[in-house]
Formats: sequence, structure tokens, C-alpha cells
Amino acid sequence: MNTEIAPSHTVEVCTVCHSQRLYYAFSIKNHRVVRCHHCGFMLITPQPSDAIFSQTYDDDDLALSADLKKAAADSYLDILLRGPDAPRGSLLEIGCGAGDFLCQAAARGLQVTGIERSPEACAIARSRVEGSHGRIIQGDIMQLADTQERFDYVVFCDVLDHVRDPRRFLQTVFRLLRPEGTILCVAPSLDSWTARFLKTHWREFKPEHLFYFSATNLRSLLFQEGFSAIRHFPARKTSIAAHFEKHPAPFWMRLVRWLCSKAPEPLLHQPFMITASGIGMVAKKKNKSGTPSLSVIMPAYNEAATIRKGIEKVLNKTLRGVDIELILVESNSRDGTREIIRQFDSHPRVRIIFEEVPRGKGHAVRAGLAAATGDFVLIQDADDEYDIEDYDALIEPLLNGREAFVLGARHSISSWKMRQFDDQPVQAFILNMGHWFFATLVNVLYGVRLRDPFTMYKVFRRDCISGLTFECNRFDFDYELLIKLIRRGFKPVEIPVNYRSRSFAEGKKINILTDPWTWLKALVKFRFVKI
Repeated sequence: MNTEIAPSHTVEVCTVCHSQRLYYAFSIKNHRVVRCHHCGFMLITPQPSDAIFSQTYDDDDLALSADLKKAAADSYLDILLRGPDAPRGSLLEIGCGAGDFLCQAAARGLQVTGIERSPEACAIARSRVEGSHGRIIQGDIMQLADTQERFDYVVFCDVLDHVRDPRRFLQTVFRLLRPEGTILCVAPSLDSWTARFLKTHWREFKPEHLFYFSATNLRSLLFQEGFSAIRHFPARKTSIAAHFEKHPAPFWMRLVRWLCSKAPEPLLHQPFMITASGIGMVAKKKNKSGTPSLSVIMPAYNEAATIRKGIEKVLNKTLRGVDIELILVESNSRDGTREIIRQFDSHPRVRIIFEEVPRGKGHAVRAGLAAATGDFVLIQDADDEYDIEDYDALIEPLLNGREAFVLGARHSISSWKMRQFDDQPVQAFILNMGHWFFATLVNVLYGVRLRDPFTMYKVFRRDCISGLTFECNRFDFDYELLIKLIRRGFKPVEIPVNYRSRSFAEGKKINILTDPWTWLKALVKFRFVKI
């Protein structure tokens, strides 16, 4: 563990989003736990002294049998190596303990190095892994920070929540990785059912844990420090009985503890008695360009009247400190749209994808997502309904790390700027009522409070969709994208934007007779399917 920061150090800004709005939540043995108002990150401040870290505290591995330790290590390696044909190389484990993970890694042909502070654990690990396949170093990661040694894989399980400066720790890990190297990180998770169910009695709330992550803010921190292709999974498995060992405790927790004490020991280690209280992250090192980039995806079908103006607006738009690439997806229009788009084929910031058959807006956006290379993604219609001057406000929360997913809401609390068709008032009324109905369903089914979940302006970090697959081809894709990001833990923040809806006479393509059924299907289907 890194101990450069003074024992009495007070953390004044959020480690993840740099917000100064850190508010008191509760106390752990007279240590204050605060929560970031913006991103939900939790931490102890002032940090405990070094003496706290030298004390013996419960190790979750003690609640697991040797077979379960082996199974956990193998499952992590399966995720890290992505199958038996994954390239083998060198692996560094930070906080290797007695070497359980290293033994399994060495058995798969990896050259392993372990770093551990405990002399006793080092002695055990050396007896198990040192030799032709590996070595053990007593100390911490800073002993390798200034060396030229580089690794293909760096693993740190139950470490990031103990170090005094997670951001500096990740920067050191980044330097120790070879280009395209991979990390595997495991930490206690605020998203786990045990954390949400036990609340302040969660056994992970203890002074040795300085920081408490959710999937969203851990992904944000990794993204900010140069990691990409981030995937996360449930991790840090332990027996259910272990979660009820804290003293003092409410009556119901004491009752559960008593019931567990009466259960046969083998029963407590059965798979159905094991639960995940942590989050695992796998990510790759990417080359830091220094300047973040935004991929604007613009699907186009029969938009000859507005497409040139829309393209020129995006290309003329400047965002301070952000590069913009425009991805045009043309779906074989019949009105000359394709010919207009061809004129931008040689532009250095434009990439064009020509589809031979029009298969819907959703299919076009999916093609654009597959081609996007930017750090952030924004979906932009080819019509003139939305105001491109809103880009600045939409991208700002992503740049500062406070948010990963932003919606450009077409109306605010004080104004209703939805569909106002002067020439088709009945159709406008039907669409507005449909919007209210479906927005209510989304809020009820997915536990959010959104006013405009179906806005075209969906802006998000590209790593948020890493590993996700999409299937919807029409306007139900808006629902699929929103739902899958929400279910992944990315609750969107809404920012008001300017909007002028065009009517059906002007080219609106939604079919009010058939599309609502696809929306209902998406709402129900994606609530339950595995993502």
C-alpha cells in the first residue's frame, strides 16, 4: 500500500470527479465517511494513521475454502486471458498475499511477479511460486515505478480501496504496462446487493478501506487515467455468513448470524451460499493522445433538404480542447442525399458508411458506433430539429469526469418544447401523450426520473458500450441504448437543449401506428434479458 500521504491528510476534493461537494454520510469507529454529491464516490477523510493499516483485519479469503480460492483465481484468469488462445506473457500482481492467484497464473504459462508488504505472506508465496516461473518482491509498487520493467498484465485485487491515492496508483500501473497491456482490478462495490441491503452495516465499511467504488465511478477513474475497452463483472465472492459478522448489529442481523452459526460448515461454502460483494474491471492501456475526441454519428435517409446544412454545422463547430470526427451513415436514399454526402468524402474529419439497403435509423447508428474511434460519442440527426450550439453544455460533464452518460432534454422544468405542429395539431397531441406515457413506463420499470429519455441527443463515453451488443433497427434503438446503459449502472443526467420539431409534412419518419409496439417490446424485453 502506498503511504506517502501524511496520516492526518484530509481529502478535500473527490478523487473521481474533482468536486468539492463532499458531504458527511456516517462514521466508522470515529472515522468520517463522506459521499461526493456529484458522482456518489465515498471515502474516509481525514484518512486513518499508518497504525491502522498495520493491524490485522479480516481477510475475505479466509471465508473461502481452498477450492473456492482456486476457482476464483481461474475465473479471473479466464476473463483476463479471454480463452485458451490468448497470448501469454508477463504478469504482475500487486498485493499478491500468499500467492494463490500467482500459482494459477503460472500454471497457465505466464511469467509471474508478485509484490506484497507482509513478510509472512511473502515467505509463503516464495515457497509456492519462486523459480523458473516467477518471483516475489517484498514492498509496494513504488519499488518498480522508476524501473524499465514492463508487464503484459497487471492484477490488483482488493488493493485500490487501500491505497492513499488511487489516481497516483493507477498512473504508476499505467507506466508499468506494455502498450496494449491489460489490467484486472477487483474492489468492494457499492452496487452489490450486500452493500445496498446492509447499508452502514456492510462489512466492507471499515477504517482499512479508504475508498468505496461503484461500477460507474471506478470506470470513470480508469477512463480518465488512460484505460479503454473497459469491462466489468461481479467479483470478490465470499460466503453469505461472512457478511453478518459485524458487532454491534440490529436484531435481524444477529438472528441471521445465529442461524448461520447453527448451519453445518460445508453448507456455508456451497455455491448457493456464496455471493459477490465486489466489482471486477478488465481494461487495456491505450495511447494517450493528449486531446480527447468526440465521434458524432449522423444517420441519413432521404434528408436532401437539410443534410448539407447539418454536415457543415458539425464541421464548423469547435469545442475547446476536443477534436471532432463526423461519421455519416447513408442508407441508400432516393432523393439525392447520397450524392450530397459523397461531396464530403475527402474531408479529413469525415468518415462515410454507405448502406446498400435502408434498414432503419437504429441499424445506421449501430454501424456508426462500430466505426467510432472517439473517447465520447454523440448521436446527431440529419434534420434541423436540434441546436448544435448545445454541444458545449452536453460534453462538459463528460470532460470533467462527473458523468459518463448525458441526455439533451428537449424541455426543462419551466418550459415544454416538445412537438408543436401548427399544420398537424392532432398528430402533435398524440405524439406528446405517447411521450408522457412511455417516459412514465421507463421511469417505473428502471427506477429513474427522466423527463425526456427518448431525446436524440444521447452523449456518452465510448467505453460505456464496450462489450454490449445491439439488435434494434428502427426507433426502438433509442430505447435499447438507453436501457442497456441504465442497466449497466450509467444513470443519465439531463441537460436542457434547444429543439424545434418538424412535422410529418416536413419529413418526420416515425410511424405512430407500428413503432409504439416495438417500443413496448423493447421496454419489456430489455428489462429482463441478460446484457
